[in-house]
Amino acid sequence: MIAARRANRMARKHKRAKRSVSINLVSLMDIFTILVFFLLVNSSDGEVLPTHNSIALPESVSEENPRITVTIMVNEDSILLHGKVIESVKTLLSSPDDSSESLVMALNENQRRSLPAKEATIMGDREIPYRLLKKVIASCTQAGFERISLAVLQVKSEAG
Repeated sequence: MIAARRANRMARKHKRAKRSVSINLVSLMDIFTILVFFLLVNSSDGEVLPTHNSIALPESVSEENPRITVTIMVNEDSILLHGKVIESVKTLLSSPDDSSESLVMALNENQRRSLPAKEATIMGDREIPYRLLKKVIASCTQAGFERISLAVLQVKSEAG
């Protein structure tokens, strides 16, 4: 009788061992979904500026993150405001004025349509002449922009 009970118990054990083991993936998928959303929300710290193939930004070791501002792109051919061509570089460099009237008008029009933040970011190619950059900065100042930043590529500091 004892041997029969033992034989029955061993038979049940062997029967359970033959069953396929299944994993409940629902809770595992929930954890991964929450992790993905967390990483997506917390992945970007700074502003992502629009890029243009014709602009090679200078490099900097600054630790400060950029703010969201009006973006002016300056390449070797033209001046763009949020990707729209405002004036050609040749026209602005040949002009005797210290600023670009068309850029001032475009900046003022942009300010009427958007938030009243008086901050601008200039994305200038590292090869543009300083007098061109000076005219763009003067145009921003004439349009009433109080804070003007120059976009750079952030690199790691080699010291410390």
